[in-house]
Amino acid sequence: MAKLKIGIIVGSTRMGRFAEYPAKWASELAAGRSDVETEIVDLLDYPMHFFGEERSTTAETETAERWKKKLRTFDAYIITVAEYNHAPTAVLKNAIDLGDFIHKPVGFVGYGGVGGARAVEHLRGIFVEMSAASVKAGVHISYPEYLTVVKGEKKLGDYPHLNEALTAQIDQLAWWGNALKAAREKA
Repeated sequence: MAKLKIGIIVGSTRMGRFAEYPAKWASELAAGRSDVETEIVDLLDYPMHFFGEERSTTAETETAERWKKKLRTFDAYIITVAEYNHAPTAVLKNAIDLGDFIHKPVGFVGYGGVGGARAVEHLRGIFVEMSAASVKAGVHISYPEYLTVVKGEKKLGDYPHLNEALTAQIDQLAWWGNALKAAREKA
């Protein structure tokens, strides 16, 4: 059986962003598994126009098409979610609107206020409208954990409860990813 392909989306493009830490950690944790393979996809590499914007350039439109094509190569997704003002970043929301996640599972690794929980809850509803399936297991990096990682005192993998949560999320992504892949192939 072929390995399930999980795209790990770096959901922030801000200067000094934290999003790269959880993306790399998720990729490293998944690398120890025989049933999945991951690829980190950075929104910095996909500078797109805003959804529905008439003034978009040809390059922005071509980038959006390249983004959509890239997303179609995956069976499931893990998205790093920064919480700003109780919501996800605008660039992530825009990338979701321009993307293609139909009949595929999505998991979230949140950070920021209350571990990014409010932003993740926004995204769960949005992904329902994108015809995607949000898995139950979430990963929420609290502010004290965030600080120790940023200061270089610890790594995300040093926290057993975070490893446990991410492992549960990948387990659920693998189950749903295989089930939905079989359903897509049958249809």
